[in-house]
Amino acid sequence: MGNLFSSHTNTVWAKIVNDKSALFGIAIIAIAIIVSILGAHIRPDKSQNADQKALAYAQKKPGFSGKFLRVKKSSISNEGSSGLFFGGIVDQYDYYPFYSYSLEDGKVIIEEINGENEVLEGSKLIFELSTISDEPITSQNFEEMCIIQKSYLLGTDKFGRDMLSRLMGGTIISLSVGCIAVLISLLIGISLGSIAAYFGGWIDALIMWLVNVIWSIPTLLIVIALTLLFGKGFIQVFIAVGLTMWVEVARVVRGEILSLKNKEFVEAAKSLGYSDLRILVKHILPNALDPVIVISAANFATAILLEAGLSFLGIGTQVPMPSWGYMIKEHYAYITTDLAYLAILPGLCIMFLVLAFTLIGNSLRNALDVRAIKA
Repeated sequence: MGNLFSSHTNTVWAKIVNDKSALFGIAIIAIAIIVSILGAHIRPDKSQNADQKALAYAQKKPGFSGKFLRVKKSSISNEGSSGLFFGGIVDQYDYYPFYSYSLEDGKVIIEEINGENEVLEGSKLIFELSTISDEPITSQNFEEMCIIQKSYLLGTDKFGRDMLSRLMGGTIISLSVGCIAVLISLLIGISLGSIAAYFGGWIDALIMWLVNVIWSIPTLLIVIALTLLFGKGFIQVFIAVGLTMWVEVARVVRGEILSLKNKEFVEAAKSLGYSDLRILVKHILPNALDPVIVISAANFATAILLEAGLSFLGIGTQVPMPSWGYMIKEHYAYITTDLAYLAILPGLCIMFLVLAFTLIGNSLRNALDVRAIKA
């Protein structure tokens, strides 16, 4: 049995490797996973949620560079200091965008900048040189020690946050929602579908009645209702999306098991006195999972779209978490202006990630030779 499974896996993998579209999808997902895991360690904005604002530099075009005065913080929080996944790297400094500065009597005076790269009239900030750095500051080393230049490869959003960092931060949101939602749907769908098909009778009728009821209600409507019931938030999106995706898994598993439960190997297992649980888990399910794997790839893409849609509606991931859907909501009003890229860029991220899972799902369908989904 082990050799057959290994041979089957090798055959499937060989077909996927020879499918260029599947390799393209795998490459996109691999990049997304690396960006998600490393988190703040590879983002230009290393703060938690990539939420470092500079309103004076809001809505700047790609390639923009801005000057900042770097001032040591009086107190430092350790929140999110790991930098991996959802974390951030704690910065010891605050950053103040400025138009010009002057040094007088051991102090630095900066004139703040407005959104037009002009001096903000009547707005000056004064800092003691002794408090802005741990190192001794003089007029000779001031610029080297305290003035920094930040570059924004993809420009800034309407709050002056680094657009590239926000897009990178949104990757972990989409992947984690897809992953947890698919796991929830598999757990519920495989369990209920298996029980319905194997035991039949009134159990099958009851479970299929529940499947048909949920199937008849629009998915987005169910997600919205569950989100409103559980409240707004990241975890709630996991639960809501997962609880709406199990019905398709249950139908497919039920159909596969109905075609397998009367096979000779099942009858042989029963004659040997094996329990129903062992027969179901060890003998039937492994032979029924091929179409489930294909559906899981499609459900992953669906979960990403649902999360983006919920965030766009304002009932999904909440600020300041960098959800691609919410980023579109923040900037879709600019779609007819020269700032349209602020909404287009997160839309492209959603498109490419969904496309990647769709391509892999199609390749798996061909490799596993899943011709049709049994109801």
